[in-house]
Amino acid sequence: MAHPPFAVTVDLVVLTVRADQLCVLLVRRGEEPFLGRDALPGGFVRPHEDLATAAARELAEETGLAVGHLEQLASYGDPDRDPRQRVVTVAHLALVPDQPAPTAGTDAAEARWVPVDRAGGLAFDHDRVLADGVERARAKLEYTALACAFCPPEFTVAQLRRVYEVVWGRPLDPRNFHRKVTGTPGLLEPTGETTTRDGGRPAQLYRRGPAEQLHPPLLRADT
Repeated sequence: MAHPPFAVTVDLVVLTVRADQLCVLLVRRGEEPFLGRDALPGGFVRPHEDLATAAARELAEETGLAVGHLEQLASYGDPDRDPRQRVVTVAHLALVPDQPAPTAGTDAAEARWVPVDRAGGLAFDHDRVLADGVERARAKLEYTALACAFCPPEFTVAQLRRVYEVVWGRPLDPRNFHRKVTGTPGLLEPTGETTTRDGGRPAQLYRRGPAEQLHPPLLRADT
């Protein structure tokens, strides 16, 4: 039985916290289809290239950025999602600390950080992909240490709390949050240093600890 050909692409939901907003990395398409429309960075997987390699390459080519944490998000295969041909895309999610301004390259006319709540009308099915990526990020903050990926190497509990507030979209009780994160085994390691960059009294600086999973989880409903 003959099978019809189809192409495979990778798309990237790259999220960061900038100016107290959850932002996504977008490119403005420089060619058809959807010329001039905003889209997630991504492109076709080359022969003999695995998915992770293709995702890292496309991100570097279209935006000039490299990320550390990159994970598969989901696959999307609606027959009509790409007007050129049948294309299945494997979306990836990256959470990064505040980055320098990206530089557009290859088929991207522009690359920039855009607040998630202002990112809409994207090319292909990227609105859906972005929504899935944001929800994955929100959920993963409950049971993993990935909130620290949004922070610099050394940070205060107030900075970490602000990450949770921005990603979850609601304020958290400072004392309750401090008690939970400092009491979660392996989440934070004190550096022995303090800072006044948050204003007020000197605050303890921490770095990310060895924990990958949080026990107990920091549930949105309880924090």
